[in-house]
Amino acid sequence: MKRALIIVAMAVLFVGFNGFFVVDEGEQAIITQFGQPVRGAIKDAGLYFKIPFIQKAHYFDKRILKWDGDPNEIPTQDKKYIWVDTTARWRISDPLLFLQRMNNVNRATSRLNDLINGSVRDFVTKNSLVEIIRSSDWNKSYTLTTETARKKEIIKVGRDQFSQIVLNNVSALAKSFGIEVLDVLVKRINYTNQVRQTVYQRMISERQRIAEQRRSEGEAEKANILGDMAKQLKDIDSGAYKKAEEIRGDADAKATKIYGDSYNQDPEFYAFLTTLDSYKKVLGNNTRLVLQSDSPFFNYLKSIDRRKSKY
Repeated sequence: MKRALIIVAMAVLFVGFNGFFVVDEGEQAIITQFGQPVRGAIKDAGLYFKIPFIQKAHYFDKRILKWDGDPNEIPTQDKKYIWVDTTARWRISDPLLFLQRMNNVNRATSRLNDLINGSVRDFVTKNSLVEIIRSSDWNKSYTLTTETARKKEIIKVGRDQFSQIVLNNVSALAKSFGIEVLDVLVKRINYTNQVRQTVYQRMISERQRIAEQRRSEGEAEKANILGDMAKQLKDIDSGAYKKAEEIRGDADAKATKIYGDSYNQDPEFYAFLTTLDSYKKVLGNNTRLVLQSDSPFFNYLKSIDRRKSKY
């Protein structure tokens, strides 16, 4: 009896083990019966039941997955070879369709390789090198004038829209496999040895032209500043000279008026003082003065001699 109960218990446990299944938080599941799906996708985490031995649970990742492609050497429209390295993020949006079309992640990754690499190659081969490496907001004034006239390089799409175009092309095809491609990014664009030196020389030429343009603009601004400064200094000097002359003229006028008033009060005394000032300036300790007897400069000296002889 005990042996029978043990066998029954083991059978129940075995059936229960095969009947119950767990869906983790980052998973989603599809139940099939003899290879055919019997219910919709199970996307919520929890404990579920299926018919033992008859039904089978297929688990798929519900999280965002990363795709990394191998660098590809692709020729551009202007026959320049470049290495393009891309990456993408994707997830299984429809697990039932994914099971029917892809069955597993490895096969899906292989399919994404074909889709993304093909779309990238298609874009690169249909566009010139400058269209791929430059951003859409590139300033046309930074392009060499002679080169622009020769090649007429007009950025229509640019590097910014490159990834978006590839994403749009891939998303439409990947949706039929139950895959949602979230984004496609270009990790790196590298030049082959044949192209690298040409690109470097072009970059150097453009940077030198930009530097010369900035330098000439700086010199022009410097000349304007120096011109304004010289004009302001000239205006300041002219104003100061004008003011100094006005002050000097007023002072001379006042001095002349004072001299005139003094002279009018006693002309003889004024003449006497000015003559003494002249004596003070002309005569020194070791100075000999030779004058004619009728010289005006000698008048007061003669008058002094007469006064001395009178007394």
